[in-house]
Amino acid sequence: MSILPKADVVLRGGRVFVGYGRPVVEAVALWSGKVLAVGPSADLEPLIGPSTKVVELRGRLATPGLFEAHAHLLPMGVAMAEVDARPKNAGTLDELLGLIKAAAATKKPGEWIMARGYDHFQLDVKRHPHRSELDAAAPNNPVYLVRTCGHLAVVNSLALKMAGITKSSPVPAGGAIEQVNGDLTGLLAENGRLPVKAVLSPVSDEDLVAGIERGAKYMNSFGITSTMDAAVGIHSKYREMVAYRTAVRTGRQPIRVTQCLLDIPEGILDQCYDEGLVTGSGDDMLRIGPVKIFTDGSAGGKTAAMTKVYAGEEETHGIYCLTDKEMEEATMAVHAKGYHLAVHAIGDGAIEQTLVAMEKALAKYPDADRRHRIEHCGFNTMDQMKRMRKAGIEPVPQPIFIYDFGDLYQSVMPDERPAQSYPMKTWIDMGFRPAASTDAPVCDANIYPNFYTMLTRKTSKGTVIGGNEAISIERALQAYTEFGAYVNKCEDHRGTLVPGMAADVAVFSRDLLTASPEDILHDTRCDLTILGGACVYDATGEWGR
Repeated sequence: MSILPKADVVLRGGRVFVGYGRPVVEAVALWSGKVLAVGPSADLEPLIGPSTKVVELRGRLATPGLFEAHAHLLPMGVAMAEVDARPKNAGTLDELLGLIKAAAATKKPGEWIMARGYDHFQLDVKRHPHRSELDAAAPNNPVYLVRTCGHLAVVNSLALKMAGITKSSPVPAGGAIEQVNGDLTGLLAENGRLPVKAVLSPVSDEDLVAGIERGAKYMNSFGITSTMDAAVGIHSKYREMVAYRTAVRTGRQPIRVTQCLLDIPEGILDQCYDEGLVTGSGDDMLRIGPVKIFTDGSAGGKTAAMTKVYAGEEETHGIYCLTDKEMEEATMAVHAKGYHLAVHAIGDGAIEQTLVAMEKALAKYPDADRRHRIEHCGFNTMDQMKRMRKAGIEPVPQPIFIYDFGDLYQSVMPDERPAQSYPMKTWIDMGFRPAASTDAPVCDANIYPNFYTMLTRKTSKGTVIGGNEAISIERALQAYTEFGAYVNKCEDHRGTLVPGMAADVAVFSRDLLTASPEDILHDTRCDLTILGGACVYDATGEWGR
């Protein structure tokens, strides 16, 4: 009979969700950064020594640390220091313009105003702001206002001038520069934003590290202990790689990060590959994961590539960022180098393009456990799902899109597509491991709306969209833990609380397993977040008692 050491930490007297399909227990013991034992509180009593930290759960639920499988940690953290233009702060156009005007009052002439998060569908005017309106709010400052989806932006006249964009500028492939009656509106989509991005003021190295730290601490407040930064290089190119290393070295990254390297467009893959930074290299705090390729935009912005048209004044199928040939060549090159792939594809048209490219790459260079991913994978067909399953390709969805954007989906796609989107139950029933995530800062990293919509398929306005795709709380927890670890190829270390796994734990203020969806949404918080056996977030002050 083996004799276990005294635990560093014991959480007891509550409910411990060890993992899907496993018995819920009363207590968990942590030692040397790993799970030591789980079971009844009485059985773990002998593991408590003089220096053991004991946390009384008092009926609360402890789970494995959550895995935010697709977010943009660094851009989110940097954006937290910019103008917050989300609907909660700007529900009307006047309020939005007021935020821009207030920011301009703090800037010197010529300094950029960066803002993010507006949703034209939720503004009172039900349209995007016009450049002339931004001109009036900030006449002496260039403005870059990003829609919540991250695929559209509105800029003012000064920003257009600095970027060299005129009415006669050619529209780049895979992008859009909107004109109405021969006049630039300031609305830019996808690659149409590249000329403006090229002239934005660079942030400092310290700003990047501070963004990582700020974003990580915010995620910690929801019980998140692991994340994948879904496009490293998208904000500040290779400097982001350096910033992450600095953050780890200086103790300013209280979260485990998988880096998804941006390839197309404007990526950093070649430099990373030359340095030997391939999938799987690194350690448990910072490791190289998949490679990111963008193929389309967002459904809410009507830039996700669809085989059926969107509703509205102008018929559109969305935007393909790449031709089929370009996509196949890029996919083959990345796959041949041994990388895991994570391709952004939301519309069924983009998913088809992605799937064909991945199938060809896997046929030429077979790999039964490559686990390529389709990020979002919002509007896939049953045929596509069957082919994905056969090829071992996983969907990485954001159920919260139903909560935040479901009503908009029904507006721009008044047919069967919204109800069939992000089909969590169907995917799970078919054997997929759809890892729940938020795509923050596209949506808030707040986990509770994500749980709520997985359980109910309700939007923020209470509309039920595809109710047959609702799943149980146990499955929802699995999607936020085990599935996140699996699609990031670290399920041997994270995702459950069985002995030997990482001592990453989230403690919630209530038992999620018995709570109503409404209570989870409106009246639940994370009390403690433990990373490798150390507390990185304490809402109650109990850790230091």
